[in-house]
Amino acid sequence: MELFSINNILFSIGGQGVSLIELISVVAGLTCVYLATRAKVANFWVGYAYNILLFILFYQKGLYSSMLVQPVSFAINFYGHYRWTHPRTGEQNEKHQLKISVMSNQKRAYFLAQIVVIGAIWGTALTFLDNIWPSVFSEARTPYLDAIITVTILTAQYLSAQKRLECWGAWFLVNTTNITLYILAGLVFMPLVSAGYLVLAFFGFSMWRREWKSNN
Repeated sequence: MELFSINNILFSIGGQGVSLIELISVVAGLTCVYLATRAKVANFWVGYAYNILLFILFYQKGLYSSMLVQPVSFAINFYGHYRWTHPRTGEQNEKHQLKISVMSNQKRAYFLAQIVVIGAIWGTALTFLDNIWPSVFSEARTPYLDAIITVTILTAQYLSAQKRLECWGAWFLVNTTNITLYILAGLVFMPLVSAGYLVLAFFGFSMWRREWKSNN
């Protein structure tokens, strides 16, 4: 019996079935990102549910890097929730929440190098999963692309948790490459929702930049 199987197909698009969990994941993801663009703390509550849904969905699709990282993503989400609502002295905005900030060029270069190095190592590890646990994992699909995207997502989440304006640049990269990854995995709605995320990320960057300028 397949673990975490939720295979209720609601309808088909282009010959690909759209499952119940995929549809719910899309709604939760869009809601989470929309709330984040508005700098609403409620985005974290939706994010918790989104992590759980993605864990199940990615297991079904063989995207093991994206699946295995969901508990880490959940923890970063929890950390961000705390950081936004418990800013240190001098970090508060007028709402007594964490204010938006920007990084130095040196820090940006550090995070970019980290994505490349850790993504390459993680992608290599993924190629061995089906040999180590053949009863649990089938052959990973596009392991290196999956790994790079996953590390970029974690980086974007961490920067979001710190309320860094640069997080939106990371989200632009994630959603652009995710469209390719999801199509290769046979997902239907997820490529569409990634396109929606790109639009929301643009508005999120604009809103956060405007707020950052008003506080500096």
